[in-house]
Amino acid sequence: MKVRLHKAIAETGLASRRTAEEMIRRGRVTVNGEVVTAMGVLVDPATDTIAVDGSPLEAVSRKRYYLLNKPPGYLCTRSDPQGRETVFDLLPDEVAVGLHTAGRLDLDAEGLLILTNDGELTECLTHPSGHLPKTYLVKVKGRVEPRTLKELRRGVHLEDGMTFPAGVSLMKGTGADRNSWLRMTLLEGRKNQIKRMGAAVGHRVLRIRRVSIGTLTLPGRIKPGAYRKLTASEVESLKRGEHGSGFKAQRPTGRKTTKVRGPGPEGSHGT
Repeated sequence: MKVRLHKAIAETGLASRRTAEEMIRRGRVTVNGEVVTAMGVLVDPATDTIAVDGSPLEAVSRKRYYLLNKPPGYLCTRSDPQGRETVFDLLPDEVAVGLHTAGRLDLDAEGLLILTNDGELTECLTHPSGHLPKTYLVKVKGRVEPRTLKELRRGVHLEDGMTFPAGVSLMKGTGADRNSWLRMTLLEGRKNQIKRMGAAVGHRVLRIRRVSIGTLTLPGRIKPGAYRKLTASEVESLKRGEHGSGFKAQRPTGRKTTKVRGPGPEGSHGT
């Protein structure tokens, strides 16, 4: 029975339909040895040979889940036209095959990243309706006053709308370099959100390290660039959307907003 190519890929659990469409557009998918980039192509998974990144679909269809401690300087993408290193360069080829990132971290960001071939899990972690808490340690320029913490907690006004209330606390006092460390828990993952929130309250973001997603916490013993498999219970907790942080999702209110004081740096910290 013939089905659309992106659906055939999604049904293996390798990626969501949306991600499968992007794979096709980028020329990562072949059917019977021929690269397919057009949408809507019909295939018969029982008779056609479908491959992603050169690997037959059946070889990468078993669902796999990994936690990676992403170092700064690596892209969350399969390949880069400029030849920059990606997170998949940190993995052995036999592990990396067929995986994609369930959410993203910026090039200069670091910390907890999930790699999988399970489209269902990716949807759970990245769909806007999920509101799964993600916690970051954030270094910002200057001393952060109590009133600024309250502004961030209430939500600030960005060019794409009011942010959800965030969990924000001062982790470390200012040192000789007069910078501050914040612990921030977000319930959404807009493009470049942390950097733009910092800019909105007058503090340039210098460093971002993600330390938890829902109940999943980055283990201290895993060095930057190292990875491990997720346990079955960890995967189920993520799919159920268990929060873990105790920080509940709330929609932004119509209160007076904090205006953006300047544009944030380019890029996206992702989700």
